[in-house]
Amino acid sequence: MKKYLITSKVGDLLHAQLSTHKPDFALYRDKTNPNYETEAKNFIDICSKFQDTKPLIHQNIELAKQLKSYGVHLTSKQFDKIKEAKDAGLKVIVSTHSLEEIENAYKLQADFVTYSPIFASPNKGKPKGIDDLTKTVKQTNMKIFALGGIIDDAHIEKIKQSKAYGFASIRYFY
Repeated sequence: MKKYLITSKVGDLLHAQLSTHKPDFALYRDKTNPNYETEAKNFIDICSKFQDTKPLIHQNIELAKQLKSYGVHLTSKQFDKIKEAKDAGLKVIVSTHSLEEIENAYKLQADFVTYSPIFASPNKGKPKGIDDLTKTVKQTNMKIFALGGIIDDAHIEKIKQSKAYGFASIRYFY
C-alpha cells in the first residue's frame, strides 16, 4: 500500500518524516506561506535526496513544471486543470469526496485521487468510514488514496483491508 505525506513543513522535520516513514509520495501544501515558491523549491530539493519519494506541488501547475516536480495535487474545484497538468507532463492527483467526482477524475485522465474524509478529521465533515471506502474502491478503476483522520497503524490496517491504492495523511507522519 502506497503512503502519501501531506506537509506544510520544509527543513529538518520534513527530512525526518521522509527518513522515518519513507512515503512513496509527498505533497508540499502550505496555503498561507508568502514565500511558497522558495519553500516549494526547498521541498523539491529535500525530496530529491529520497529517490523513492515522488514530490508534488499543491494547485500550481506552472510551479510544479518549473521545479520539475513529479506532479501536482489539484483541489476538487480544479477538475478543469487536469488536462493542462497532463499536457505539462505532470502526474495528477485530484481531491474527491464522492464516487461521481472519482469517475469524473478518471474520465479526465487524472492519475490518482484522494477520497475523504474516511475517519473523523477536524472541520472536514462527517467521515465516510471504511465500509464506504471499500465499496467505492470496488466500483472504480481509479487509484484511490484514503484521506482524512488517519493517525495510527490501526487506521492503516483498516485501509489495507479496503484494497485502496494507499493512504494520504498529515498527522500520521508526525
